[in-house]
Order: sequence, then structure tokens, then C-alpha cells
Amino acid sequence: MRILIVHNRYQQAGGEDMVVEAESDLMTSRGHEVRRFTRHNDDVRSMRPMDLSVQALWSRQTVETLSAIFKSFRPDVVHAHNTWSLVSPSVYWVAAQAGVPTVNTLHNFRLLCPQATFLRENKICEDCLGHLPWRGAVHGCYRGSRAQSAVLAGMLTLHRALGTYRHKITRYIALNEFARRKFIEGGLPADRIVVKSNFVDFGTPTVQPRHGFLFVGRLSEEKGVAVLVRAAAVAGVPVRVAGTGPDAALLRGVTTVRELGPLSGDAVHAEMERALALVLPSVCYENFPRTLVEAFASGLPVIASNIGAMRELVDDGVTGLLFNACDAADLARKMRWAQANPQRMAQLGLQARATYEAKFTADRNYQQLLAIYGAAIAEVAAARMNAARGARGSVVNR
Repeated sequence: MRILIVHNRYQQAGGEDMVVEAESDLMTSRGHEVRRFTRHNDDVRSMRPMDLSVQALWSRQTVETLSAIFKSFRPDVVHAHNTWSLVSPSVYWVAAQAGVPTVNTLHNFRLLCPQATFLRENKICEDCLGHLPWRGAVHGCYRGSRAQSAVLAGMLTLHRALGTYRHKITRYIALNEFARRKFIEGGLPADRIVVKSNFVDFGTPTVQPRHGFLFVGRLSEEKGVAVLVRAAAVAGVPVRVAGTGPDAALLRGVTTVRELGPLSGDAVHAEMERALALVLPSVCYENFPRTLVEAFASGLPVIASNIGAMRELVDDGVTGLLFNACDAADLARKMRWAQANPQRMAQLGLQARATYEAKFTADRNYQQLLAIYGAAIAEVAAARMNAARGARGSVVNR
């Protein structure tokens, strides 16, 4: 199979970029021919605002480059990930014109919410869900800028009106059932959305003493860093924090918190194999944090906010613990309990590893991707055949 992967890389690399790399490598390792078309949002720094706005709505560069790739590479399927802001939704039109099915992974809620996480002023906000996203522009939800939010809202409004999201994408991949329901509520066609989780390819975790708690991710408001810091101070338990971001200053002066800074993938893996639990204190709707599946693969239970998909992904008392979102006191109670019950936490870690082996391995993910690609290819082939029959019938009738 020839697979064209399309992705607009972020200025600050994160889990989404890692998923794109992992899936590309996975398909290549199984003998498929993979080509990537990527653009990087670092390029926006050298662009004039008007040029960027036009390109976000419809990228002529994307159209020209992809048209050439379709002629030379002749992909069987296009797998698109992030298209904001330089790739633009024009990719879906180019693929449709070439008769190539498009699969699109919904890594976040950008198609429904300009801010992408349904979060405003540190609270869940669904004002734009099922509506035109003008409220997001008024509030400046994207990067705190009304101008940039207006461009994003304009892009969404334009391509909804054109039918891009309903008619030009053959299959959507939602990362969990919660997300799938949200996208259906937001207007995407239910029969085109399938669920496929993220994955990692980890071996059996080493057996060693586990102690302390671990946070891995961007140090920012939506990730619940403030909640974590307050809970660590109240609970008096050791917390290691890996990552960087605008909320890094909140960690200073908290004696139980140890800053690790940004770590490599191998270093994160090592930290996960010696921690008592991973803490995911997000205050927004997480879609599917890659750190969660990494933790499960490492035999590490997860203490997570009881919000959105986390209720689905973390089985409370089986693969981890859930606490009331934004409630630092409740998180502190769960962390103290975990600290006092290491044997029970070890059992939860074994269950987490078993869940990984059943749902989130590379082999399992490969079979799912293959089925999704196959269904998309078959659907477009059937539509093409029906169109050809209709054309022949029209000629005969004349």
C-alpha cells in the first residue's frame, strides 16, 4: 500500500507530532510505502498576517505540491493529521479531485472549538459546539488574539459551508468514544467516525522499587499544573515534573516538587519505570494523552482528572485513580492514599500493563489502521464504480 501522510508540525513539538512519527514508522516497518508531506508552523514567523490568513483558508502551495505528489507517488490513501495553519483544508479537495480516499485523525477538538480543548478562562466551555464559532473569535480563544481567532473561525465557517468536513473526508479517526460523541454532536457524520487509540511499542517493564509521583507534559494552564502544585504542597509527597512551558514558574518554591526539565523519550520511559504513579491533572477535555499509554506500557498506574475521556481511559481502582477535576484537595487525598498503599498501586500497575497489551500495542494498532485504510479505499472505489455505471446508463438511454 502507498500511504501519503500529511501533517502541519507545531512550533512546540508535542504528543501529536510523536503520534505521526510513530504511525509512519509503523506502516513503513510493515512493508508499506510511506511518503510524508509536512509543513512547520515556525514558518509563520516570516509571513505577513494577510498572507498567513489567506493560506490558512486555502493554501495554493499545498494544492500545487500535493498535485505533483499525487502524479508521481500515486498514493492509495491519504492520512491527514493537523492541517492548521499552513497546510489548510485544501488538502482534502486535492485528494478528492484525484479520487484518493482521505483518512483524518482528530487529535484535538479544533474542528469544533477554535481553542481546540473546550477551555476558556480555565473552565470547560462548549459555546461553539454545534454552532458557528464566532464566540471563539469574540473571546479571542486562540492564543488570546481576536484577530487570529477570527481567521481560525473564518476557516471553520468557510469549510463547513463548502461541505469540506462532511463530504471530502472518507474516514475520521477519533481517539476514544467520548471524543467520537463530541464530534457527532458537533455535526460530523457519525457513520464516518471510527475509534482508534494511540499506541507505543514498549517491551516488558523492568522490576524495580517505585517511589514518588511523575508529571510529564507541557507546563501550561490546560494541563492543570496549578492544581498539581497545590496538591503536592498539601499532600507533602514527592513529585517529579518533566517538561517545560509558561507555567514553569509555579513549580518554584514547592519543596516536594523536583523539576526535571524537558526529557528525551528514553529518559521519560526510565522515569515511568520507577515512579509510583503518573499524574494527569488536566482541567480540559484531553483527547488521548500519549503519556497515558506510555504509562500503561510501563506498568505505571495513572491518577487522572475525572473529566472527559479520562473517565473512559482510566478505570478507577483498576488501572489507576480518578479525582475531581480542578480539586487540588481531592488530588492530594488520592496521592497520599497511593503513597500509603504501594502494594495496591503495584497491582494497579499490573492491570495497566495488561490493558496496554490488550489494546494499545503496535500490532493491535497496525491491524486497526489497516482496516480503516481498507474500508476507506473500498468506499471510494465503490463510489467510482457506481458513478461509471451511471454514466454508461446515461449514454445508453440517449
